[in-house]
Parts: sequence; structure tokens; C-alpha cells
Amino acid sequence: MPLFGELFLSEVIKKPVFDPKGEVLGKMKDAIVIKGDPLPKIAAIIIDRKKQLYRIKWEDINIFNKRIISSYLNADSVRSHEFNEDDLLAVRDILDKQIVDANGAKVVRVNDIKLEGYEGEAVFVAVDVGMRGILRRLGLERGSEEFLRLFNSSLHFNLISWNYIQHLKPKLKTIALTVPRQMLSELHPADIADIISQISRDEGAHLFKDLDIETAAEALSEMEPDMQADIINSLEPEKAADIIEEMPPDEAADVLSDLPTEKAKEILEHIEKEEAEDIQELLGHEEDTAGGLMTNEFLAYRYDISVKEAIEKFRKDAEESENVYYIYVIDDQEKLLGVTSLRELLIAEPDKKLSEIMELKMKTVTPDADEMVAAEIISKYNLLALPVIDGEGYLLGIVAIDDILDRVLPPAAKRHRRKV
Repeated sequence: MPLFGELFLSEVIKKPVFDPKGEVLGKMKDAIVIKGDPLPKIAAIIIDRKKQLYRIKWEDINIFNKRIISSYLNADSVRSHEFNEDDLLAVRDILDKQIVDANGAKVVRVNDIKLEGYEGEAVFVAVDVGMRGILRRLGLERGSEEFLRLFNSSLHFNLISWNYIQHLKPKLKTIALTVPRQMLSELHPADIADIISQISRDEGAHLFKDLDIETAAEALSEMEPDMQADIINSLEPEKAADIIEEMPPDEAADVLSDLPTEKAKEILEHIEKEEAEDIQELLGHEEDTAGGLMTNEFLAYRYDISVKEAIEKFRKDAEESENVYYIYVIDDQEKLLGVTSLRELLIAEPDKKLSEIMELKMKTVTPDADEMVAAEIISKYNLLALPVIDGEGYLLGIVAIDDILDRVLPPAAKRHRRKV
């Protein structure tokens, strides 16, 4: 059994490899990795002797540990090696590559690889993504441990099990993880978006496709516009439509406006008619206006229903609506009459009509109002949302404070919505 105990790859790289007589065959430069059962394993090691590369198969290895590496072969029996396009190499293809650490909700770097002996093979059991791995490669791990011990502290291991590593391929630029869908879905959508933004587009798209529809929609909302477009473009129209349908109408309109016109139309054809019409309506407004900022997802009830009825309706409707800031009060023709806060609704007498508790003095804007005007009104009057009405007083939508912040504060991320 050539591998005794456990070790890290950095502990054997550049180590001398001896023949049966104790002569040095060369220094270990890399290891060829193949699929094993249950984990990847070393198929051969590559050694460097006088700037020439040689290959020693695993079955020709006698001892393999952090102190000594020896082979059954002598110098005359060792074959020269030329890299093959199909070779997967531990140092070249795995070390220093980025992977997704779902537990930490971030992208980390492979600083070292942990190996263990299993049925006579050297199998890969984990990757080290912590400071220990860096110090170990620099030859400073032991000294750092002794130094920290003076302060009653220690170096922590930060390992990711190889069970989460996806199938590897030669000359890969980054490494993805087979993250359990439940684990990934439990992350905050902003964390998922951040992870996807830091890995390759192909791997980001693969990771995104593993999300459930609701999580995918929430994560998509947190991404930058160009990434949103890349992700949606990589999906089949039906899957893209399901995700777009799950998003608030204004955010869905933003995403579709960044897609090629034909792709956007194809997706809209797979969205339920009523929701597609809501999105199309928003796409019709000019950018940098209140109409371009607003969402047509809001809660509005007739003036003549009771507070008790309104609360019962609110309990049902709020489950489907993200923008629950106020209850807007409308007449029989859906013209805006007033507004009430959720607080006022909850403390009012149950038998009172909404017309009795609504606030008549409210600030509104028209769809063509400049976005800065809407922002100034929201800021001046400490509003969470600002109603948008047409010339006849019909309630078209609301501009929410979070949309103002997203649009006005970071100029670099400004959306430029176009018609589809």
C-alpha cells in the first residue's frame, strides 16, 4: 500500500522520487488524475529530471507519503512523458482554480488538495480553501502554528469535501461544485447572484439552471443587466418565461428590454396573457421617467368596502404582491381617490369604510414625469411608494422607493429600457 495516512498535494510536489537503490529519479512535478470509485485518484505522477519530464504509473509506486516517495522502477525503466490534451493534472488544472463555497456563500480559491489512501490508491478527498493551504505551500504552516500558539490562537482548517466537486475536465479555468439544490436555495438571492457573477458564464448558467423557479427569479433580480441577459439567453424560452413570470412586472420588463427583440417576444409568447400585457405596458414607457420606473403590481380596493373586508382581501392578495406599502383607494371606475397605510388599516374600526379612513392629500406623478421629480417627492415626503396616474386620474402603477434607489443612486447600473 503505497500511501500511508493522509497528506496534502503541496507536501509532495517538488519532493525527490527515489528508485529501489535510493537513487533520485527526479522531482515530482504533477499528478495525472482519473475518475475513481468513489473518488478521483492518482493514475500516475509526473517527475522532472534535468528539465525532462517522465511518467511513473501508480502501480509502479512503492512508497508515497510526505516524507518519502519511491518507485519500483530504476532510471532506465522510467518512460518520458509528453502532455496529452486529455490529461487532467492536479497542479495545472486544479490548484489555484476558483470554486463555489455554498456554505460560505462565496467563491474561493483552491489552495491545496487533501489526499488519503483507499484500497491502495491515492484518492482526492477534499480541497483546502483556507489560509492553512497558502501557508503550507509557502512552507510556513508549522511556523505559523507555533507563532499563533503564543497568543492562544490556532489556524483553522477550511476544507470542502470532494463529494461536492463536479466532474473535472482538463485545462479548466474554474471549478464548479455539485451543490445540493436545497443548500443553494437556502442562500440569500444576493449571495447566489454574487457567486454566479464570479465564476465563468458557462458554470454560472449551469448553477442557475439547478435553481427552483422562485429562487431563480429572486437571484436574477439581484444580477447586473448584462448577466441577466446572458443567463436568460442561455435558457429555453419556456424555462425563461416561467422565471420571468415569477418576477415583479417592472423587473421582468427590465430584463426583457435587455434581450434581443426576437428572444424577448418569444419569451412573452410563453407568459400568461394577463401578465404579458402588464409587462408590455411597462415596456411602452420611456426610460428615465416615472412610467419607466413604476410597477403595475399594487393593492387597490374600492372606497365602499369595510375595513374588515379590506383586511381579509389584503391577507390573500399580499401573498402574491411584493410591493405592499399602502392600500390605494379607488372609485367604481378605478380612479384614484385616496390612500391608507397598513397601520391605519389595522387600527381602524372594522365596520368603517375605506372612504372614512383614507388620506385625501396625496402626492402623485404622471407616467411622463422625470424620474428625478419622482425621487425628490419620495424623499421630501418620506414615502415608501408614489402613485402614478394618467391625465384622468386612473391609477396606472406605483414608483417604489427601492426602485428609486436602484435607478438614481448608482449611475453605472442605470437601466435603459427599450420597447419590445
